[in-house]
Amino acid sequence: MLRSTVCSTRRSFATQANSAEAWLYVDSVFPIQIASWDLRHYIGIFRQEHLLSSLQTRLEALSSVHNFHPIELQPQRKDGGVFVRFSYNTDPELVGDPDKQLSAIESALREENAKHGALPSWVGLGGGNIWLVKGSPWKEDMFRFASPILKVAFEGPDVQEQSLYELCRPFGRISDITQPTPVPAGTLRSSTVTFRHIPAATIARNVIHGLDFPSGTSSAPGKTRLRAAYQQPIQAHAIRDWMSSHPKIMLPLLVFLLGTLTYTIFDPIRALMVEGKMLEWFDYTKFKLYKWVRINAFDRLRSAHATTAPGEDVWKERKDAEAAITAYLSDMPTTIAFVHGPQGSGKTTMLETVIKQSGRNTLVIDCRVLHNTTSNSKLVAALAAQTGYWPVFTFLDSMNSLIDLASVGLIGSKTGLSSSLPDQLKQILGVTTSALKGVTSSHRNSIARQIRHAEQLEIQRIQSAHKRQSILQGTWHDGRLDCVAGTGVISELGVGDESFEDGSAIEAVPEEEAREMREEEERVTRRMKTKEDLDAIRSLPIVVVRNYAVNMGSASKEDVLEVLAQWAATLVENQIAHVIVLSDNRENAKRLAKALPSKPLNSIALSDADAASSLSFVKQKLHDAGIDIGITGQQTKYVERLGGRASDLESLIHKVRNGMSVEEAVEDIVSRGVAELRKNAFGEDMEDAKGLAWTREQAWKVLKMLSKKSEVAYYDVLVDFPFKGDESALRSMEHAELIAIGTKDGRPSAIRPGKPVFRWVFERLVNDRVFEATQELGYNEKQIAESEGKIKSYEQELALLVDTMQKEGRRWWQWGQSACVERARSVGDKMVKAQRKVDVLERKNVELKKVLGKDM
Repeated sequence: MLRSTVCSTRRSFATQANSAEAWLYVDSVFPIQIASWDLRHYIGIFRQEHLLSSLQTRLEALSSVHNFHPIELQPQRKDGGVFVRFSYNTDPELVGDPDKQLSAIESALREENAKHGALPSWVGLGGGNIWLVKGSPWKEDMFRFASPILKVAFEGPDVQEQSLYELCRPFGRISDITQPTPVPAGTLRSSTVTFRHIPAATIARNVIHGLDFPSGTSSAPGKTRLRAAYQQPIQAHAIRDWMSSHPKIMLPLLVFLLGTLTYTIFDPIRALMVEGKMLEWFDYTKFKLYKWVRINAFDRLRSAHATTAPGEDVWKERKDAEAAITAYLSDMPTTIAFVHGPQGSGKTTMLETVIKQSGRNTLVIDCRVLHNTTSNSKLVAALAAQTGYWPVFTFLDSMNSLIDLASVGLIGSKTGLSSSLPDQLKQILGVTTSALKGVTSSHRNSIARQIRHAEQLEIQRIQSAHKRQSILQGTWHDGRLDCVAGTGVISELGVGDESFEDGSAIEAVPEEEAREMREEEERVTRRMKTKEDLDAIRSLPIVVVRNYAVNMGSASKEDVLEVLAQWAATLVENQIAHVIVLSDNRENAKRLAKALPSKPLNSIALSDADAASSLSFVKQKLHDAGIDIGITGQQTKYVERLGGRASDLESLIHKVRNGMSVEEAVEDIVSRGVAELRKNAFGEDMEDAKGLAWTREQAWKVLKMLSKKSEVAYYDVLVDFPFKGDESALRSMEHAELIAIGTKDGRPSAIRPGKPVFRWVFERLVNDRVFEATQELGYNEKQIAESEGKIKSYEQELALLVDTMQKEGRRWWQWGQSACVERARSVGDKMVKAQRKVDVLERKNVELKKVLGKDM
């Protein structure tokens, strides 16, 4: 039963002439609830009826003390005690001093209770004690839970520290008492009493609350009413306030905790996800149920399209590259395989075929996807998605940067939470390395189990064969048969419950046959061991890095290639995986060679197919598509214009399948190439041309020369106008796939079109009279400007030479032997040649302008 607050200031109530009432508090009956999550108070709820009944019986047994009689029991479950209202007979001699009489009753009740044993308790191992309530019982059900700190507020003058100590010390050991502090007007002054134990604080709170304590002086006596309440040891926001006031301690600690959380929880999960991606744990198409449904439902409903594999002659140009990659995958990795060739030469298709035939797990990283990202966080997310790295928290990058910025203002240095892009990439690739080791270990264990099983079967087969041979020869004897036949030592000794293995019978085999059998078993074991060593190579995963290019557009993305190169070198040096890098240009191997300086790269080059293979490829693909057309000699010449570039041949096949003739398809490919080349090599306008890595004059020079020849000498182009030794422009044009630079003995030797079809594209573009006139005008203007600049320099030099010769003092017989005269003659000849060149170019420009004027 819940009572309202008792407001009476009296501790005893007179009921009859010789009887009065007062309150007791019995502690430790119920468990003390220290918080809302403390579940122990449910024990008190379940046992309340039994505990109160037992306590009522015990208290009634104390009636010999001043006719003590319990009237009402009110449980105070939060504080673990019970309020007891009782009646007693007053002592006539102490009628004027009820406090003394109640103290005597309290002592007598404790002594009498000690004779009957401990009071009931929720733990059943001894109970609490009896305390006289000096104030007013206050039962409440608010969320104010017990605490060792008791706040005592004063309604009246302050109570001295010594008096407060003497009042509270009987309830338990006190750790500290604070003095009252100044408070705003209208607020009660208070002191805090800190007990060593919570039970002592609960007793004091329920006993002294509402007590009128004497205060003041003897001349001016007064009373102060005490109000007791719990105060939590940790105030609200105390931890937060302390953490915010000590950033030099908390920020490094926070970094340590976050790092520990990452390495102990997330990194193992991420490694498991990467391993699952490589082993195809999450690919539903690999599940047996899906395969069964596809075979028995989807494939039957789908129309069957028979496909014929291309003949061997179609891919004969790829045989050497396929053999080189297969040989690389057949040995332990010691270097990186660098596969390079022009775009569209079939590198990816060829590599997919080899990997599919090997049946090994592959991890593919596409640098083009990373290059197309717009921010560092998206780049990290793209790499994580390709490797299977999960979970990844990309939003923390910007948050960590803000924390670092704030920490600089607080503690003068960064916390180290934010990390650079290379560090984030290394973190992802480091976890991927651990996953690759897990994939290798998983495959090796599976292969080892299969080999051991095959070895056991082979040994059993050998033993069975020898046993059958011995039985046929009559040399086999099994001693266990003596027990059945009743002969021999075995029958006399008897047979117990022990099991007999086949080994007991093998002992009867002759020594020579047994030796042969053991030698054969050893050969099987050695053969299986060799097979296990060879299969260990097959257990290694394959890492493929596609579209590896030197120029990715920004410094941050250049770091991606650097990190990938170092990671690839680490994988092959530690023999964790085979690494194959695909690139469109051999120049991209420099970064890989720098990361792996001790060993040369396994460079594998792919070139375009020859004319016969290209024609065979087109015929085979058209036949597979159900299009059987006879390619005439004229059409063969058109197909030869495309060369052996796989992408252009595929485009031709698609156009023919859509109804175009071979001639129309090739013309369409060439026309599209003209439009693309005009934009990519010369730009849409002058502003667009300024963004190119070469000038229009340089592009026109190369294009015009290659329109007449299939290849031109590299240094013949490099040393002449408009390059003048500028190799960077040629390299940029090669990276843009406008041209291809061939090498001889490790040095550049020839320049060819970037694609075979460009030979005809260049010719078509040069034959465009308007475009030719426009480019020739610009080209001539540059030459005229250069020649006029030379003429001016020659004029200045001649003027200086004439002035020098006039100051020379020479005899008449020294005429013609002056160095100035010889130099002046040489400069004059050069000036004449330059002026003639200007005259010729200006006449050409006049003609070119007429061409532009006629075009309407």
